Amino acid sequence: MMLPLRVRTLSTAWGFALIGALASLPVAAVINWLPNSEATIGGGTMTIGAFIAGVIAVIRSADPDAAGLRAGFLDGVLAVLTFIVTVGTAVAWPLSRVVFFVFASGLILCVAPIFGLGFGRVGGWVANTVASR
Repeated sequence: MMLPLRVRTLSTAWGFALIGALASLPVAAVINWLPNSEATIGGGTMTIGAFIAGVIAVIRSADPDAAGLRAGFLDGVLAVLTFIVTVGTAVAWPLSRVVFFVFASGLILCVAPIFGLGFGRVGGWVANTVASR
């Protein structure tokens, strides 16, 4: 007798966070290319991606805080990976710089979900306000 294949799906909050993070990439890239823009891809996706995830979560009757928190984490990982690819391969890495980078990456991965939570909540509030009019 064959057992049914177990398929795992993402939770709704993770799905909305992934959609928000992916949808924010083109917007963050355009903002990064603007003249005199100090924005980075990681920072732009951290705010815009969580906002989009919060909006989608409210529209689909889910928790915008959870979606924003997860989007912030995903975008924090994106910010760290972007830094590794752009700067990490171009400079020499003495031990003190490696220790600082590990500490700073851990700090970014702890703070990014907090920003995501805030912007997800703002996105949910905007979606509720627009929908109630």
